[in-house]
Amino acid sequence: MSILTDSVPESHANDLAFSKTLHDHEKSRNGLVSTILSKDKTAFETVVNNYLGYWVGKDPMTESEEDKEARKNNYTNMTNSYYNIATDFYEYGWGECFHFCRFAFGENFYHAIARHEHYLAMQLNVRPDMKILDVGCGVGGPAREICKFTGAHVTGVNNNDYQISRAKKAAAKQGLEKKTEFVKGNFMAMPFEENSFDAVYAIEATCHAPVLDGVYSQVFRVLKPGGLFAFYEWCTTDKYDPNNPEHRRIIRGVEYADGIPELFPTHVALQALKNAGFEIEMAHDLAINDDPIPWYYPLEGNFKDAQTLSDYFTVFRMSRFGKFCTRSLVGCLETFGIAPNGSLQTQYVLETAAECLVEGGKLGIFTPMFLMVGRKPVDL
Repeated sequence: MSILTDSVPESHANDLAFSKTLHDHEKSRNGLVSTILSKDKTAFETVVNNYLGYWVGKDPMTESEEDKEARKNNYTNMTNSYYNIATDFYEYGWGECFHFCRFAFGENFYHAIARHEHYLAMQLNVRPDMKILDVGCGVGGPAREICKFTGAHVTGVNNNDYQISRAKKAAAKQGLEKKTEFVKGNFMAMPFEENSFDAVYAIEATCHAPVLDGVYSQVFRVLKPGGLFAFYEWCTTDKYDPNNPEHRRIIRGVEYADGIPELFPTHVALQALKNAGFEIEMAHDLAINDDPIPWYYPLEGNFKDAQTLSDYFTVFRMSRFGKFCTRSLVGCLETFGIAPNGSLQTQYVLETAAECLVEGGKLGIFTPMFLMVGRKPVDL
């Protein structure tokens, strides 16, 4: 695998400098509070205001196409800002793998998360001698899990310097620094040569792209002929009615609170994969199933669906009382000038995400696990 060093924009240096100022990459911290307290207050307030500026005061029923295009045109800045404020809250509430999954009876939360990743790796027929790409790798949780599960070398590409820093540290801690690599890059213009990877996967990440054809085409370019691309996409379903104000409110809430320029229907995503040149091997919404426990149950704070003792702690954080505790603590720290301004607003944003995701899941108008598998033709 070769990285196109001459394609790295000068802005990457500015991104890294700001990220180090905001987060202080060198210090090791444990817990949400200590992490929040370590932030540069001015930088954090700046990035929160920058993110909210793409959304505040815009009614989803009356928003103009110009407003939507502004988000799409600035998607790298918007998404980067989102993860600069949300990453630590994600890790506190969910762990190192920022995605949903199906749940089986008696299966704890983290085992279910890992099984969802293993299932995706199985679609790729991964072997230990293969080089795999993780598109939008977050803090590297799935990359490390798939590396350990398959023995393959996994490269993660991500546009957020803070997440890359955390991914590298975690890989080194687990002795995986030689089996993984984490690269700064825009997945709409990946910094890799053509035909670099044996297989590619993405887990709930390409939804941040302004145009799905663009990111899928980049995957097609860096994937070797005959290789597979398997991924879980966030989509609206056939049940979604864009003329229904309640539906619009929910989907707009998902977009706003999860840093997404625009969610696309499943049929649009499937057509985009075809447009990129892939031969479709599978397209299936895994959220449509007969599982006794819904994919969104942890977000509800629903203790009755918790399968093990450890799950109660995960569910507690998302319960009304758990969110009240977090909100109160963060709010007090911000009020007394200990935590940076914008910390409480970040908590509110993420609570909106949870509420809208649950509503969308219950109505069946949204899925976080539309599984698609495409093959790059051999004769290319």
